[in-house]
Amino acid sequence: MIKIDFSKRQNQSLWEFIYTSIKEQILNGTLSENEKLPSKRVLASHLNVSVITIQNAYENLISDGYIYSIEKKGFFVTEGIFDLQKSFQKNENSLQTKKAKKQKDKILKSFSKEKKLIADFTDNSTSAKKFPFTLWSHLIRQTLNSSNENLLKRPSVFGVEELRKAIAHHLNTFRNMEVDFNQVVITAGTEHLFSTIIQLLGTKSKFAIENPGYDKIEKILQINNTRFSKVDIDDFGIKLDGIKKTKAQIVHVSPSHHFPTGIIMPIKRRIELIKWVEENENRFIVEDDFDSEFRFNAKPIQPLQTFNPQKVIYINTFSKTLSPSFRISYMVLPNSLLEEFNKKMNDFSCPVSVFEQHTLARFIAEGQYEKHIAKMKNYYRTIRNNLITQIQTSKISSKVKILEENAGLHFLLKIDTKKPKDKFQNALLQKGIKISYLKDFYPLSNLQNDFVCLINYSTLEKNSIPTIVKILEREINF
Repeated sequence: MIKIDFSKRQNQSLWEFIYTSIKEQILNGTLSENEKLPSKRVLASHLNVSVITIQNAYENLISDGYIYSIEKKGFFVTEGIFDLQKSFQKNENSLQTKKAKKQKDKILKSFSKEKKLIADFTDNSTSAKKFPFTLWSHLIRQTLNSSNENLLKRPSVFGVEELRKAIAHHLNTFRNMEVDFNQVVITAGTEHLFSTIIQLLGTKSKFAIENPGYDKIEKILQINNTRFSKVDIDDFGIKLDGIKKTKAQIVHVSPSHHFPTGIIMPIKRRIELIKWVEENENRFIVEDDFDSEFRFNAKPIQPLQTFNPQKVIYINTFSKTLSPSFRISYMVLPNSLLEEFNKKMNDFSCPVSVFEQHTLARFIAEGQYEKHIAKMKNYYRTIRNNLITQIQTSKISSKVKILEENAGLHFLLKIDTKKPKDKFQNALLQKGIKISYLKDFYPLSNLQNDFVCLINYSTLEKNSIPTIVKILEREINF
């Protein structure tokens, strides 16, 4: 029977502590691969907790890939994780020995251009109504009244130091990443950020990107005349054998929440990816932490950067948590790349407004950013749950299936209808609902089921959901 010492729980919730304890026992070999775990009811009785607490812990262990379930048989430890962890730990210790550890107007305009639709499920921007305009205005005034002479100075290519320190502290505190502010680079949006990475690593480097994936990454690589290969994903993320076949040195991945499929990369695949990157000193992983803040049934997954900070370039943006109009993103560089970055980019300056950087630094440092994320997470959870519940209790419940709905601001909707794909899409558009298909992101593939829709719900109005469901009922059943 699983033993858990609750005296070490501290401030963790019950299910989180049980999740962490079981995970540690898997990683240290206390629980063997393919070992059967006690049922939810049995473990709940043994630990004197509720069944729902065990269910939450088990669901998150399954989601992260530490355990798997077999219907009518039970829960089992995933095969190979202990061996992978030992190998990874050995490599990590070796690396640590060699290298010591160092170190509001435009927002409104961006939303006013939206077409008058009941629902645009292709739009992945954020809700303007929940932006803290009053607080932001107050922080802007504080910034302007500070008489800080640095507001009028040309910023370094790394960005404003106050913002870099605030981001480093945020990552250290809330993502368990060991980051020195000197590693943080501020850039203007993902497009500029990725172009900078290409220039840093050299256009002669070969990249591997996810297929399907974020299409802008492919376009940026093409514009920079950079060699790349698209590598297919499976149910666990990008395929390792596919990466190896490309002979790429750099791989771009979104392990926390893949777009568009919503896949969360399990621990086994993440460790395998780290092992691959450590095989060659010229290899690097670009970790795009897309939508990581919006995981609704647990904390965000452990970033790849924490497995090996010297081989992973971590990137993120404030577009999803604040507003796309900010055009503020950042990356955390390995210490081994800092000298090369400074050498190549030192003559340039950070393209983001100094005023916005200082204001955002205040927003983060005063704890307002975390409060805002918590507020937005609750808001989006309500929208998501409301939409899913009304779909699942509607007249079309037997004809639809929700896929990958526990993280991020989109999910997949698989629909059983005899209507031609284009006819169904056009019929919805005429009634004010705009959709896209998962197949749209696989241009060279023949998916067996065309009717898997991508549902971005971040701009959805709660009071429009009943109307949306009624339209879906009519069009699917027609």
